Amino acid sequence: MRILHILNHVREIGNGIVNVAVDLACLQAKNHHDVAVASAGGEYETLLTKYGVKHFELDQTRTPVNLIHATRRYRGIIKEFQPDIVHAHMMTGVVLGRVLKASADYALVATVHNEFQRSAILMGLADRVIAVSHAVAKSMARRGIPERKLQVVSNGTLGSVRTRSMKEYLPVELQHPAIATVAGMYQRKGISELIAAFAQIASDFPQAHLYIVGNGPEKHIFEEKAQATGFSQRIHFAGFQPEPQRYLLAADIFVLASHRDPSPLVIPEAREAGCAIIATNVDGIPEALDNGRAGVLVPVKDSSALANALTKLLSQPSLLHHWQDQAQQNIDRLTVGRVNQETLAVYSELKIGVL
Repeated sequence: MRILHILNHVREIGNGIVNVAVDLACLQAKNHHDVAVASAGGEYETLLTKYGVKHFELDQTRTPVNLIHATRRYRGIIKEFQPDIVHAHMMTGVVLGRVLKASADYALVATVHNEFQRSAILMGLADRVIAVSHAVAKSMARRGIPERKLQVVSNGTLGSVRTRSMKEYLPVELQHPAIATVAGMYQRKGISELIAAFAQIASDFPQAHLYIVGNGPEKHIFEEKAQATGFSQRIHFAGFQPEPQRYLLAADIFVLASHRDPSPLVIPEAREAGCAIIATNVDGIPEALDNGRAGVLVPVKDSSALANALTKLLSQPSLLHHWQDQAQQNIDRLTVGRVNQETLAVYSELKIGVL
């Protein structure tokens, strides 16, 4: 099967959409499919080449002049590569894939990663729409995507070609008890609520430290909030880390306080690392935590509820150990191998003409 993935870029910056697509492309090539990626490029080009994945330069910057160039370039890529499947992971790629589909013989697949974006509805232009969680599938159905087009392939990242085995990483040295999050520095990731929750419990647990791993455009906002708490010396901004697993292995508690999160890749990694997990009860997060059996779920945008959950774990060692153990149960389904096999099944269905 000839498979073309379309992405905005393949940069190594912690972008979950890129990570999912790179994993798929490499595993599909490893499984003897002819695979290519079209994007503006980035650090993962080296990894793609290692696995025999061809990379085509495609700049999809949304300006009128550039989109004309991108359309011409895309047409040339299709003519050269002649894919059976075009798999678009972002909105512009889906539009390009649909506009030029009439002149080529391929099936168009789209994966909806961030369904909360208004433009996600355009993913319905594809022949099949893969949702990264059941919550995303229900949301897309409510927005008018026919259920016959929808297929759930829940995210999984364990065994990724981008990373080493978890046991091969050396934990960083943290001060304990260590509370950590790994997230982009955006308001929707709930960093403000996490800082507020830490400020509420910091006096009761004077040895506790908070480690915030990640980068993004709103990082300065959170740094200012941390400074205002009076506990800034115990709130550490680690920035982007190419190996966040080292922080997960060292942390006692992992927190993901997102306002919206369709299917976060970091949760499988935190589970494998053996963190006790506290996360918000929203979108695909409960599914990633076995509906509360693998981690503590708290309401969205509720720093007091988050502080209460932290207090319980920090004050009861047996409870902390219970949730650390629970996190590591039933993680076999969270692998990239399973994601790849389920995705290939979607391709195969389309290839034999079931539209």
